[in-house]
Amino acid sequence: MQENHYKVLIIGSGPAGFTAGIYAARANLNPVIFEGSQPGGQLMITTDIENYPGFEHGIAGPVLMDTMRKQAQRVGAATIYKTIIKADFSKKPFEVFSDDNNKYTADSVIIATGASARYLGIPSEQFYMGAGVSACATCDGFFFRNQRVVVVGGGDTAMEEATYLANLCSEVLLVHRREGFRASPAMLERAQKHPKIKFALNSVIEEITGTNENGRKSVTGIKLKNVNTNEVIDHPCEGVFIAIGHDPNTKIFKNILTLDTAGYIITEKGCTKTNIPGVFACGDAQDNHYRQAVTAAGTGCMAAKDAEQYLESQE
Repeated sequence: MQENHYKVLIIGSGPAGFTAGIYAARANLNPVIFEGSQPGGQLMITTDIENYPGFEHGIAGPVLMDTMRKQAQRVGAATIYKTIIKADFSKKPFEVFSDDNNKYTADSVIIATGASARYLGIPSEQFYMGAGVSACATCDGFFFRNQRVVVVGGGDTAMEEATYLANLCSEVLLVHRREGFRASPAMLERAQKHPKIKFALNSVIEEITGTNENGRKSVTGIKLKNVNTNEVIDHPCEGVFIAIGHDPNTKIFKNILTLDTAGYIITEKGCTKTNIPGVFACGDAQDNHYRQAVTAAGTGCMAAKDAEQYLESQE
């Protein structure tokens, strides 16, 4: 057995990667997890999680990820703080290359590289991330019950997030930079008919305002700019939800695996198999619909079980 060779090599961490590592380790497959450029995934910027089963009083995202990492390590998974930047699945064993120019080989590969939310790119957005700014209404909407929120976007995701939040919050302002929408007519009509949802069209957020007292940050409003008139107004709110889409972290697999038009890895229905036998995908890298920690963990389990069955078939 050559050095740096593994039965199961997992690319990416987060709920999907760590769960895959836990299941693969318990099957005596001696997996290695490459944690990537953002160890722990998107949950590392989520302050409180109240919808992950098993935590009655909620849990901080970084704490949950650290707990999953330690559990994976305890049962036998190795974790490496490196990023995989290249893959060659044209031959066996499969080959991957890290950002420090090392080569690793594996009998099977599980891809759990996740997806990254698109953001506005303004400094105040990053400053208040996790303290009033979010990219997931399902994850964080609960914390804004009976409060005023803003949703940014013009597609189905924005309409879905606005409608979801309208059932929790006192007021929802949907900000869109144009008059036309990418959203489907049905989703748009549902949002337009909701009495709590108002629209600010031809508008962009110039700045997110708030307070920072003794390190405790909170959003208090936005500066809303009309792109036609350049008029800027202050709009008070307690939360800002960015819903302008996600980008799967799958660029290194382009022209290697079958991806959909948005870049998500296509897997066989009911499992995590990709178009290359022995390569599996789980979590947000292949899920453009649910994008929840619990569903990512579920597909991580599936990927490990699929890899176990594949390896057994090769013996």
